[in-house]
Amino acid sequence: MNRRDAIKDLSLLPLAGGMMLPKTPGSETGSLSAASAAGGKEIYQAIGVEPIINCRGTFTIIGGSIERPEVRNAMDAAAQVFVQYDELAFGAGKRLAELTGAEWGMVSAGCAAGMKHVTVACVTGGNPEKLIRVPNLEGFEKTEVIIPRYSRNVYDHALRNVGVTLITVDSIDELKNAISSRTAMIYLMAMEESMTGPMSLEVISKIAKAKNVPVMVDAAAEDLTIPNVHLKMGADVVIYSGGKALCGPQCAGLVLGRKDLLMSAWQASAPHHGPGRDNKVGREETMGMIAAVEAWTKRDHAGEWKRWLSWLDNISKKMGTIEGVKTTVIEPKELSNRTPQLRISWDPAKLNITGEEIAELFGRTKPRIALGGGTRDGATFVSITTGQMQLGDDKVVSDRLYETLTQKRTPAKAGMAAASGSVKGHWDMEVEFFSSTSKQSLIIEQDGNWLEGSHKGEFSVRELQGTIEGNEIKMKSSDRQIADNITFMFAGTVKDNTMTGSIYMGEYMTAKFTAKRHTFKSKREKIMIPSGPPLAT
Repeated sequence: MNRRDAIKDLSLLPLAGGMMLPKTPGSETGSLSAASAAGGKEIYQAIGVEPIINCRGTFTIIGGSIERPEVRNAMDAAAQVFVQYDELAFGAGKRLAELTGAEWGMVSAGCAAGMKHVTVACVTGGNPEKLIRVPNLEGFEKTEVIIPRYSRNVYDHALRNVGVTLITVDSIDELKNAISSRTAMIYLMAMEESMTGPMSLEVISKIAKAKNVPVMVDAAAEDLTIPNVHLKMGADVVIYSGGKALCGPQCAGLVLGRKDLLMSAWQASAPHHGPGRDNKVGREETMGMIAAVEAWTKRDHAGEWKRWLSWLDNISKKMGTIEGVKTTVIEPKELSNRTPQLRISWDPAKLNITGEEIAELFGRTKPRIALGGGTRDGATFVSITTGQMQLGDDKVVSDRLYETLTQKRTPAKAGMAAASGSVKGHWDMEVEFFSSTSKQSLIIEQDGNWLEGSHKGEFSVRELQGTIEGNEIKMKSSDRQIADNITFMFAGTVKDNTMTGSIYMGEYMTAKFTAKRHTFKSKREKIMIPSGPPLAT
């Protein structure tokens, strides 16, 4: 990362508490039942939470998708009646098989839960004596899962939670050599590399089938295909999120594939006791998921695409009236996150604002709008994803973008304010997390306003970069592991030999830090170096 990238990221650091908007007037005494009756955003405003217009996509952290009316109706009806859950699972499995053409179906508590249950199924084979011992796999025959490196990702925590050993491979030869009597499963994330190329699903599944090793595909954000493209290519199981393209229950997943594996996966799921008891899926989600799949087979997908494009056209026309602003419509062909997007770009030196700054501004102020933002090749941009936009959102978005982009701004001041002093050296740091404190340290080198060095956490030492202007410090470090990455962004002030402030950790929210300059105790004594080997030990 160069200095420009570093300061760009650090300039977007939220202030302490900056993630929270002011409370909606009256929210402290608002009646939830009255807000529920009113419908819409009032339900959230009643507890002081301001809703968001979703121009970003089916990210779980902003709600995923809007459930279809058929789904809500099915869930409401299911909530009024009791049912035996194993009988429900069998009926659901049969109906999902009829709808999708798969051998069997299962509803899980989200895609990741489905991945976990299938992994358990491959480890236990449906044997409850093994099931109740997971994640302690001592004495198990199947304890390993093979993953091509391109498929390693944060969601494979669902597999790691089972206690299996993950074996990462970079080639077909490595995969062949990795398969053994201990191999429980091969896991792939659906993406370009899994569809074509030397380590595609088709290639891998042929090798796996010859060795009687199941292959599971994570297709969480994909459109559902009937007949299923992944099962046709040789996968034994494919799993989808219920709360993304399908617009089903947000807390449900769709698992399709071999009946024997899915029955073992259901055994590993709640309400059955064992490692999956914490992944409860209710009768409401089960029936809602079936309704979502039924609706998927009847939806006017071409009509939806046309409507999404019309919204982008409305926004594009208004942006086209602003001098120097360009718009580009992107129509993705791949199955994952398949929805039209609009990229709106401009020269940041002319409009004196960047796409990242607009995305941050819109996300924190009313009317709240979640959209993408970035800068590339001298141009900055915002991106609008249509899949979860609702009727009328296009006007709200275009009006706010027009107002923001046509606003007169003075250019940002050239250069940076002089540093108030030197922060070079070794700093002992205490980090206050929600329910614990951690002893960490910083080693900082300083070149004017620019800072670099290292941040030592409890488990790793990572590169540190940042800036100092006046007494204000902004720094960033990233703890990068295979399939995981935690970024610490420090925002604080320095006075004398103490730094204090907040740490923004993205999805992991915030922490506080206090760092004090390390002082070495002086111990001055002459050192005698022996002139020969020791005479005693």
